[in-house]
Amino acid sequence: MNIVIETERLILRTFTEDDGLLIYELNKDPDVTKYTGDPVRDIEHACQILEQVILPQYALYNHGRWAVHVKSGSEFIGWCGLKARPERNEIDLGYRFMKSAWGKGFATEAAFACLQYGFEKLNLPRIVGRAMPQNTPSLKVLEKCGMKYIGEEIVDDHPAVTYEAINPFIRS
Repeated sequence: MNIVIETERLILRTFTEDDGLLIYELNKDPDVTKYTGDPVRDIEHACQILEQVILPQYALYNHGRWAVHVKSGSEFIGWCGLKARPERNEIDLGYRFMKSAWGKGFATEAAFACLQYGFEKLNLPRIVGRAMPQNTPSLKVLEKCGMKYIGEEIVDDHPAVTYEAINPFIRS
């Protein structure tokens, strides 16, 4: 297991080619993908997302979406991480968790740790986070992490509320 980040309660690790079932199990719940615009059709589709979207980020950018496990029992509860969006010239903070993990502070804990990692280890100058306007819990996570509201826009054909965090360790 390639652990990237460890928090008080969580382990964030790189996904592997063998994690297609985890992606499928997470995304097959319509409540989990209600505001993402990208439901997974079947296990083959989940494996395709893993191989074509998630894994290449590690090699190209040295970061990406990481599998999140609870330390006690090592249960997989979702993913969180930093995704390069070269077409938008930005790094996006994203997260998605199993319904059983909602309301326990895991998303905030993981997202905050990813922001810290991005600024302290990767020296990224800026990280954005987005959620659909109706996705109030996700917007609250961005706010709890200290990200600042910068506006609403259409991203990937969906309305999005955008937040940003600027690296405090880089002097302008």
